[in-house]
Amino acid sequence: MGETTVTKPEGLEAALPETVAADSGHGPPRRLRTPRRPRFWFEILLIAVSYWTYSLVRNAVPEQRTEALHNADWIWQVEHHLGIAVEESVNHAVNSVHWLIVGMNYYYATLHFIVTLGVLVWLYRRHPGRYAATRLVLFATTAVALVGYYLYPLAPPRLMNGGDFIDTVMVHQTWGSMASGDLKHMSNQYAAMPSMHIGWSLWCGLTIAALATVPWVRVLGLLYPALTLVVIVATANHFWLDAVGGMLCLAFGFTVARLWYGRQPYALPRTVPTRGPRSSRAAAGRAAAGTSGRGVTDRSQGVRDRSQGVPDRSPGWSGRS
Repeated sequence: MGETTVTKPEGLEAALPETVAADSGHGPPRRLRTPRRPRFWFEILLIAVSYWTYSLVRNAVPEQRTEALHNADWIWQVEHHLGIAVEESVNHAVNSVHWLIVGMNYYYATLHFIVTLGVLVWLYRRHPGRYAATRLVLFATTAVALVGYYLYPLAPPRLMNGGDFIDTVMVHQTWGSMASGDLKHMSNQYAAMPSMHIGWSLWCGLTIAALATVPWVRVLGLLYPALTLVVIVATANHFWLDAVGGMLCLAFGFTVARLWYGRQPYALPRTVPTRGPRSSRAAAGRAAAGTSGRGVTDRSQGVRDRSQGVPDRSPGWSGRS
C-alpha cells in the first residue's frame, strides 16, 4: 500500500478563533490570563466579599497604641528633617473655614467608596476587556496595604501625643465617620500607613485619565487624587508620607497586573467576545466542517436549485463555509 497523506483543509488554521488557539496546549493559568467579559453577579459578590474581608482583616490587626504613637513621632521627625512637615499649618488653616472643613470631613468619610465603585461600574460597562486587569490592580493594592497595617501600626496626626493637630471630625461632629462616636470602636484607628484614600483615588484618577475620551473628564480624574491628598492632610488623618505609602502600594498593584496579563491593563483590548470557549470551539468546528465538506454543500445546493427550477441567488448560500 502506498503512503497515506493527510492534508489539513485549506483555511482551517485561519478560521480558528484566537481564544481557541490560545487555550490549546496550555493549562488553566493561560485561560485565566485571557481577558473575558465579566459576569455581573460574580463581580457584585466578589467586591462585597473582598471589602468585607478587607475591613475584617484591617480591624482585626492589634491596635498597638504605644508602637503606633512612637512611629507617628518618628514620621513627624523625618518630615521635619525633609522640610515637608506642614500638615499642622494646613490643618489649622482649613479648620478656620467651617463650611470647608465640614465638607472635607464628609469627603473623607464617603467619597472614596462612591468614586471607586463608580469607576468599577464604568469599567464594567464601557471597558469590559480591561475590567478584570484593572480590578486586579485595585485588589492587589489593597492586599499589600493590609500587610502594611499589620507590620507598621501608625497613629494619624490627630491622635499624636503632644501634637497641636485639630481632630476636625470630633470638633465638627461629622456624622457617619468611622473616626467619631461609637463607630470609632469598629475601626482600627492606628492603621494610617499606607493611605488607601490615596491608593484608591490615584487608581481612579489614572484609570479615568487613561480611558476617558472627554478631555474635561480626564482632567477631573487627575484632580481627584490631588484633592484627596489635601483632604487627608487637612483633616489630620494622614501624614504626607502615608500618601507615599499608598502610591507604592498602587505601584505594586500595577506590577502584579502587568506580570499576570503581560501588558498594562489600559493597553488590553477594550472589548472581548461575548461567546465563551465552548461556543468558540463550536464555531471552529463548523468552520472546519464547512471547509472540508464544501463539495457536499455544493451538491446539496444543486439539488435545491433543481428542485425549485431556478438558481438560488440568496447570499446565505454563496461563499459561506
